[in-house]
Amino acid sequence: MKKTLALLAATTALATPLMAQETLSVVGSWSSLPLHNQYEAPFWSTTLPAASDGKITVELTTHNQMGLGLGDVYPLLGQGVYDVAMTVADYAVADAPELEGLDVPLLALTAGEARAMVDAARPMVDDIYRDRFNSKVLAIAPYPPQVVFCNAEIKGLDDLKGLKVRASGRMTAKLLEALGAEGVNVSFSEVPGALQNGVVDCAVTGAGSGYSAGWWEVSTHLMPLPLGGWDPVVTAMNMDRWNSLDADTQGLIQTQIKAEFEDPAWASAQDALTNDVACLTGNGDCPSGEARSMVLVEASDADFTKARDILTSEVLPEWAERAGDDWAARWNASVGQVVGVTIE
Repeated sequence: MKKTLALLAATTALATPLMAQETLSVVGSWSSLPLHNQYEAPFWSTTLPAASDGKITVELTTHNQMGLGLGDVYPLLGQGVYDVAMTVADYAVADAPELEGLDVPLLALTAGEARAMVDAARPMVDDIYRDRFNSKVLAIAPYPPQVVFCNAEIKGLDDLKGLKVRASGRMTAKLLEALGAEGVNVSFSEVPGALQNGVVDCAVTGAGSGYSAGWWEVSTHLMPLPLGGWDPVVTAMNMDRWNSLDADTQGLIQTQIKAEFEDPAWASAQDALTNDVACLTGNGDCPSGEARSMVLVEASDADFTKARDILTSEVLPEWAERAGDDWAARWNASVGQVVGVTIE
């Protein structure tokens, strides 16, 4: 009898799958941009299902295909409208001003420096998404550095004074205003029309995003100073849905998303900037398609120093007041230590 029971138990264990069958509804970021097409879509549509031996299936769309308001992506995730969502963290700062500390302009000039900042901020981001959006952070991946496109002649940073500039996030808008520009709130998809019609003179976004979206058709000058930081895209799962998964499924998702999505996206970020600037200006080889002929405006050391001084003396202290002393202290002890900046 004991042998029969042991055999039955072993047979049952072999027949029981390590993971339950799961179908995840996933909402990706901008469908037209390289991050989604090169990394998000392949990971969720192919890589993760294959790694799970078909036990995880994915229903994938994007927030722009769904017509979601950008500020609604994470609140709806927290409510369980879908299982997983990813978009730019800056889109959520109206609900979580402390999240602005993830993407501070001008503190990281290379992909390695930007990832070090993100890694330092990760415990804060985990807490913010848990408490504000009932969500588990799975990954943080970069857009390329957020640079300046202008449909006006500029020769340096001082020439932005008095111009209307679309910022890529709230902290960037504050920096632009401190530099004497007028920050204008225009959604990414509306920027080409705004540049063409004079609603804005300049706009900040990733060089690759601007190339893919055709901003070179309605702007003439490109300044590759990262006034908009790196626009990190946070991938998160509804916390209730996450807690419903067995440990094997959770472990597989975490392992796979780091190795097959997050790490490759960061690894390509630095070369992407060089390639994208070449594609926009014609200065160098363009691997993405036809090179364009925007005027390249190299920011001077004086430009960088001036912007960095304004950031540390005005913009970061103003954020600390809005976010609160506790978050400023956490930022100083994490991100601030990595970049050598302390908010006074």
